[in-house]
Amino acid sequence: MLATDPGASIASIAAEAGVDRRTVYRRFASRDDLLTAIYEARLSAVEEAIEDARLREAPIAVALHRYVENIITVNRTWPVDLARMLTDDAVRRRRNASVQEVDAFLRRATDEGLLRGGQPEGWAGALLPQLMHLVSRQLPELGPGQAADVVVDTLLHGLGAS
Repeated sequence: MLATDPGASIASIAAEAGVDRRTVYRRFASRDDLLTAIYEARLSAVEEAIEDARLREAPIAVALHRYVENIITVNRTWPVDLARMLTDDAVRRRRNASVQEVDAFLRRATDEGLLRGGQPEGWAGALLPQLMHLVSRQLPELGPGQAADVVVDTLLHGLGAS
């Protein structure tokens, strides 16, 4: 609900969940506490997705596909904008650590020849999350594996005919 209406009230969230808003307030003292719990759950899911992909040791192509598939699942499970929580230092540090892990993996992918070198610094790291976000929202009929196929193919081969 917060993905489609970031300003949704606790009362509307409770109604959508089929509970009384007092039930929500027993668990979360404020709307900010609820949002913090949601963002922390998403961030934990991202960290688990990265760990599961074995970005440091798995073969590059395998790790890339597994990472993309995992993140698409996270995006669909927790479709909220993590950027809103980056004002919290602890959350920002955790997110930055995840970004650094993926950036190191993408450098490895370039060094090992899966990704073409000579691109602007950080381009793959900026493009990959956008592709995963798009496929998560635009192609909901595809399962995570098929959606990952689309993202990886687009990342590696683009849309050109040649």
